[in-house]
Amino acid sequence: MAELEGLEFGKSDFVLLDEVTMDQFMENLKLRFQKGRIYTYIGEVVVSMNPYRQMDIFGKETIEAYRGRELYENPPHLYAVSDAAYKAMKRRAKDTCIVISGESGAGKTEASKYIMQYIAAITNPGQRVEVESVKNVLLKSNCVLEAFGNAKTNRNDNSSRFGKYMDINFNFNGDPTGGHINNYLLEKSRVVHQQQGERNFHSFYQLLRGGSEEMLQSLHLQGDPALYVFTREGAGAAVSSRLQTSYNDRSNHKAVMSALDVIGFSNQEITSIYQILASILLLGNVQFEVDGESVQVVEDGVVNQIAELTATDPDCVVKSLLYRTVATGGGEVIEKGHTEQDACFGREAFAKALYERLFGWIVSRINSVIEVKNYNPVLHGKNTVIGVLDIYGFEIFDNNSFEQFCINYCNEKLQQLFIELILQQEQSEYQREGITWQHIDYFNNQIIVDLVEQPHKGIISILDEACLTVGKVTDTVCLESMNTKLAQHPHYTSRKLSPTDKTMDFQKHFRIRHYAGDVTYSVEGFLDKNKDLLFQDFKRLMYNSANPVLKEMWPDGQLGITEVTKRPLTAASLFKNSIVALVDKLACKEPYYVRCIKPNEVKSPVLFDDARCQHQVAYLGLLENVMVRRAGFAYRQLYSRFLQRYKMTCEYTWPNHLMASDRDAVEAIIRQHGFQDDVAFGHTKLFVRTPRSLFTLEQERAALIPILVLFLQKIWRGALARLRCKRMRAIYTIMGCYKRYKVKAHFWEVEGRFANVRTTADYGRSVEWPAPPAALTQFHQITLMWWARQVVKNIPPSDMPEVRAKVAALTALQGERKHWGVGRAWERDYLANARDCPQTSSDFIRVSKELKNKDGFTQVVFSGLCRKVNRFNKSTDRALLITDKFVYKLEPKKQYKILKKLPLDVFTGLSTTSGVDQMLVLHTSNKDDILLCLQRGELCPNQDRVGEVVGAQICPGMYP
Repeated sequence: MAELEGLEFGKSDFVLLDEVTMDQFMENLKLRFQKGRIYTYIGEVVVSMNPYRQMDIFGKETIEAYRGRELYENPPHLYAVSDAAYKAMKRRAKDTCIVISGESGAGKTEASKYIMQYIAAITNPGQRVEVESVKNVLLKSNCVLEAFGNAKTNRNDNSSRFGKYMDINFNFNGDPTGGHINNYLLEKSRVVHQQQGERNFHSFYQLLRGGSEEMLQSLHLQGDPALYVFTREGAGAAVSSRLQTSYNDRSNHKAVMSALDVIGFSNQEITSIYQILASILLLGNVQFEVDGESVQVVEDGVVNQIAELTATDPDCVVKSLLYRTVATGGGEVIEKGHTEQDACFGREAFAKALYERLFGWIVSRINSVIEVKNYNPVLHGKNTVIGVLDIYGFEIFDNNSFEQFCINYCNEKLQQLFIELILQQEQSEYQREGITWQHIDYFNNQIIVDLVEQPHKGIISILDEACLTVGKVTDTVCLESMNTKLAQHPHYTSRKLSPTDKTMDFQKHFRIRHYAGDVTYSVEGFLDKNKDLLFQDFKRLMYNSANPVLKEMWPDGQLGITEVTKRPLTAASLFKNSIVALVDKLACKEPYYVRCIKPNEVKSPVLFDDARCQHQVAYLGLLENVMVRRAGFAYRQLYSRFLQRYKMTCEYTWPNHLMASDRDAVEAIIRQHGFQDDVAFGHTKLFVRTPRSLFTLEQERAALIPILVLFLQKIWRGALARLRCKRMRAIYTIMGCYKRYKVKAHFWEVEGRFANVRTTADYGRSVEWPAPPAALTQFHQITLMWWARQVVKNIPPSDMPEVRAKVAALTALQGERKHWGVGRAWERDYLANARDCPQTSSDFIRVSKELKNKDGFTQVVFSGLCRKVNRFNKSTDRALLITDKFVYKLEPKKQYKILKKLPLDVFTGLSTTSGVDQMLVLHTSNKDDILLCLQRGELCPNQDRVGEVVGAQICPGMYP
């Protein structure tokens, strides 16, 4: 925890200094740097020292230690302010931003990368694929933009040569859903010229040193940067030992190629990117010579290679380099040849424009991937934003030109925003709220901002006026105009206004007293860079390219030669408008600041340059920030919102208070927790001095939330249960009524069908019973049995044995056989019936009596003729006699001679077919089964006797 850091590390928060003086501030800053503590707080502002070495404080364990923790719970760190911005965004659904500022080489770019990594690490715990994809693109975009927008300078090995502001969009769960990148003022002049000891953009060296032989050959390149004019100056610029291992062009090229693929660039787009880079390198090697009165290209081979890489016609490339097509006032089109100087200027302007358009297209292509699409707040909840600003720091070089002027103006605007938000607005808010306050003086740089941007009087207005003036207006004439209009300004001077200052030259230099120090600018090239001229011929050339990617980058090339267009805004005005828009965007968000300090100029991890650091502390306004923080309050919130968040921590305010106002309710919360000495009550807001009080409230709220959630769940579940109970009761009531209706309807149907069955001959046996409802299934069975009894009661007693036999047969056959003689009277003893066997009936009667006397059976159950089939498939006519004790096989042709006699208990079963045939199988226990086919009577040839045998076999004693 921050408060547990030993005294040997100094004070972790400058607000805790015994005395707020520059000496104590610097002493604490130096002690912490020497002890390896590169981060220190000023309240919620992080002061970051560039360590110039790798530090083991950015791993997964460190991320977990800071996840969800308050600022003062852990030692100062970038992760802490990142988490604070994330929590503010998630808890209060409020847009936040993290502004990283400091001069070049102070570590802003690295700080922004660590912030992005932390936000990516703590979001999307559910590992949703679409969110992970957004996170990967956001992280990989840093790698790509760093390659194409950063370069080595004399003060920084990885200096951002453009400004970057990234908005990260979050859904209501706090997971990133997309983002948007804005880029500001790419230093495109670096493409064609670098100062001694500096390099061109990283992308050129990565291509030359990291590209494969096949790739370089296809791009008409060789791997040595010294072979190309635009990279020759930086070819020998050694990267400092700190980055020699980490910043390797070869490995970084592979990383960029991988990042482009992850982001979603197609192979054609990636190829086009490197074709454009190769074209720029080859453009630098195009040389011109004067041939009489005209200028010629020295070597056509390079031009042909450029034409191939840009998918254009070689003759058109040469024509664009050597001639300028213009339209006269009368609409006549003429070609004006360039001088050698104009041709060189056009070549360099073309190279710079190519790189600028390429960089802008890459940014827009990334935005097309990460921008939130089809977002509906009603469906997806509120979309909140965290902005991260990584923009070039204040620069003072030996030769400061137009780019440094714009960069330093940008830093003035950001410093003004810091003053307004941290110093000016804070003090004015205390006054509005009636909080006792001791005013703190601070330097307001509004006067310097006005010097640059004030309409009609500022330097940008003077430059624009000079660019619009017809005639030969030089940089010197523009400087004279500035001297005339700004002579009385306290922050502007020149050699003409200060003749004794020999550090400036006449007609060349002017000086601005910036908040970060005095900067002398060379006016040479100011007007050309502000006009940002590029001949229309180059635009038309690129628009007519056969490469669709290149064509997309130059939409303005579609204009014809004679088409009149509105004069475009100058580079300075465009930059001013974009910076004003940026400041407005930051001002509407809750800001968190990282103030970066450069400890020395030699990139040493141990050297602390007191004078250099004190100068940065002074112009960053850190001492004034400490004073305001010590005298002010760490947190302020409207009474209504404070009450809404913390009312559950007080018994007098939960769930709703009955006090006169929200302020009285907030006072009750503060009194219950004993924070009276740590807060102040404004007219509309509560002010809390230290974060500890707020953290105590957050802890208690976090402990109560699960209890409240359980309570709400209980109430809600009870309400749902009661609702379900009411519904179930209604359902059961409806079901009961419906069941009663179905029962009644069934009874009505039965009553209707069986109303007159007593008068019918079959007593209703032919009437079909209606299907009963489920509730009456059992009752229906009982009713059928009762009805059956009623039917049976009318059957004569003499017919009952036959009825029982038929019931037995019906039960045995179980509906498997459709025809089995149920609809006729069963005569049983067919052999004794003279009608059935007129010639042999008397013989059978005689034999039957003899067997009855001999074997002692009581009755004949069934007798009839049949045809027996043996195992050899031979059939013979036989007679079958079944009694209540035995089964006889008789020979009808020999006066019914007994062939075989078997007792009934020998038989184990009977089988028949489902058809109309009369086949039967009598199964015996000794496996000697009898297969036979019953013969129908002579008088009734269609008579089915199978069911009769089945009934007799099952119930042999059923007949009296």
